[in-house]
Amino acid sequence: MTYFERRGDALYAEDLPLAQIAAQLGTPTYVYSRAALTQNFLAYANACRAHGRGDGGALVCYSVKSNSNLAVLNLLGKLGSGFDIVSGGELLRVLAAGGDPKKIIFSGVGKSEEEMRLALSHDILCFNVESIPELHRLNAIAGSVGRQARVSLRVNPDVDAKTHPYISTGLKENKFGIAFEDALATYRVGHELPNIDVTGIDCHIGSQLLDDAPLLEALEKVIELADQLHANGIHLHHLDIGGGIGITYDNEKPVAVADYLARLFTRIDRWRAEKYGGAPISIMFEPGRSIVGNAGVLLTRVEYLKHGASKNFAVVDAAMNDLMRPAMYDAWHGVQSVHRRDASPLAYDVVGPVCESGDWLARDRQLALEPGDLLAIMSAGAYGMTMASNYNTRGRAAEVLVDGDRFSVIRRREQAQDLFALESIVE
Repeated sequence: MTYFERRGDALYAEDLPLAQIAAQLGTPTYVYSRAALTQNFLAYANACRAHGRGDGGALVCYSVKSNSNLAVLNLLGKLGSGFDIVSGGELLRVLAAGGDPKKIIFSGVGKSEEEMRLALSHDILCFNVESIPELHRLNAIAGSVGRQARVSLRVNPDVDAKTHPYISTGLKENKFGIAFEDALATYRVGHELPNIDVTGIDCHIGSQLLDDAPLLEALEKVIELADQLHANGIHLHHLDIGGGIGITYDNEKPVAVADYLARLFTRIDRWRAEKYGGAPISIMFEPGRSIVGNAGVLLTRVEYLKHGASKNFAVVDAAMNDLMRPAMYDAWHGVQSVHRRDASPLAYDVVGPVCESGDWLARDRQLALEPGDLLAIMSAGAYGMTMASNYNTRGRAAEVLVDGDRFSVIRRREQAQDLFALESIVE
């Protein structure tokens, strides 16, 4: 995590001591680095430009579900990002952040009629459709409002991403997409519907991929299908390759974005040259974790230390409602003391105050601690705040964006009164 580093005994975000944020705002607090977000997005954008995909040849559509704070969306939008959304609420978030609806793609298996109407009213770039019933629903709604719905079909290539089963999306047993063997027939249905404009193919096989081999295997399936469609008179304008590139949480070594895109563009260019005389086709991506995951940490304070015969616990003020990934995925996050103590470390489980045995953030970590110490839960920028809840009537954390030696509050901490403001007592 380049922009979160230790200087002497203190842990910094860019040029700002994390302890300064805690002193002013309290904890738990999510802290994001503007420089890290920028660098991680530009890794995609610059690689696209390096391979001649400027001026509409490629579009990086940030996956909003990974971190949907308005300031994050606004920053990425200013850098040229498009957006991959999975709900009407995410659409409204992107618009509120100043995002361009002509750069929005709408994914997800269960789009409601209301969500379709909302997206059509803003003339979004494309719907990623996942079933024949969804095609028919979208066709009917588009007709009722006098619009053409631009669509790509999300094709399930039955490629094993070799990642956690909860974030694997490209196998036959997953709920996502249209089975590869059914794709041609489904495209024919969409091509014949009067209010559907078939524009592309979408393929997303999973998240936290460390190796690009499964992604390139899925690309071969996409190319095969595109050729079949062309032979049937269905000519595509874009390929949506999805996202999924992983990050380093512990000692993982994910493929570099530039290396993956170089291999991908080389294969696509060879295909277009051999089959279509070099005719270009636009490429879309849906990265999320690889842009925001290592751009954020969760700042928390030690409330109590419990020492036992078989296990030691560091009870902190952050909990599973703030960061669900460890409880949900058995996920590993690094833990660092914000101020390093000159003392012998002990093995601690870092746990929260929620009344669940599953409320843990890290296990068996070597830490030198005293009550009141600050800890940083690392690599928490993705699927942290967006998966947070109010379990145990706990207000969600504050969020801040660091820029150099300054920070801005981009979401205030929730208070208890905020949590029951929408509720009513019946006499």
